[in-house]
Amino acid sequence: MVLLAFQEVRLIPDGTLIIHIALILLMIWVLNRTFFRPVNRILEARERNKGGRSSEAREILKNIGEKQSRYDAAMLEARSAGYELIERERAQAIVGRQEKLGAVKEEVAEIIARENRELDVQKSAARTSIAAEAEKMAERISASILKQA
Repeated sequence: MVLLAFQEVRLIPDGTLIIHIALILLMIWVLNRTFFRPVNRILEARERNKGGRSSEAREILKNIGEKQSRYDAAMLEARSAGYELIERERAQAIVGRQEKLGAVKEEVAEIIARENRELDVQKSAARTSIAAEAEKMAERISASILKQA
């Protein structure tokens, strides 16, 4: 069947083939001049503009990177200053606490010394009182023993 189709169509090159090739070449030349070259120029211009935007975008990204690095450096410096301030305040608070603690310790030591002096006075008074009472009791006991004897 395929053979029958080829047998009926006779493709024999003749003079019209050259005319067809010439027409195709002429059509390619006309299309290049009227359609493809202007389209290619537009595409190249668009690519150049896109490349310009790309360099503009790169410049913007570079600026953003610089600003980000400055921001990071400023934040690091601010954090360092903040930590330094906190540490300084903490050290001052510790010194203040130590001073107050020292004052309270001195006050407590004074109170203890005063109370110890009062206890010593009370002890000596109690000893004197007990010694006097013991003397009286001893006299009573010896008087009561002598009475019985």
